[in-house]
Amino acid sequence: MNDHVLTKPKTCPGQMTVRRAGTAIARSPDGISSAPFWAEMLLESEQEGENTVMRATVDPDVITHWHTHPRGQFLYVLSGVGLAQRDGGPVEELRAGDCVWFAPNERHWHGASDRSAFSYVSIQAVHEGKSVHWLEPVDRKGIEP
Repeated sequence: MNDHVLTKPKTCPGQMTVRRAGTAIARSPDGISSAPFWAEMLLESEQEGENTVMRATVDPDVITHWHTHPRGQFLYVLSGVGLAQRDGGPVEELRAGDCVWFAPNERHWHGASDRSAFSYVSIQAVHEGKSVHWLEPVDRKGIEP
């Protein structure tokens, strides 16, 4: 018998759950953006088809690396001025109230403009235990729209 403890994969709550604002805020991990940003996990899961949801607050001029989501990603902009780009497409400026959909496996990045912080909620579904695949940093030349 194995001595290590088996951990159960994260799953969405089985009943109504209230998570109070500010209870799950942490800095982003290294290697996913041009500088760390604040992220608050609102819903976490590793179960097939369930969603992960987070609120992110990004300082001016901080952008994510290129990445994809196996089942797509929905962004809802809360405040500030952000930027987003799909591979091969134009850089789009984002403002409060804007919604963005990135299709499944669509290579893209998003982050704050050089003149404003940027806050958003993101929703992405889990496929094979993952909701995101991180890639290389963005070449920052000419990213302002």
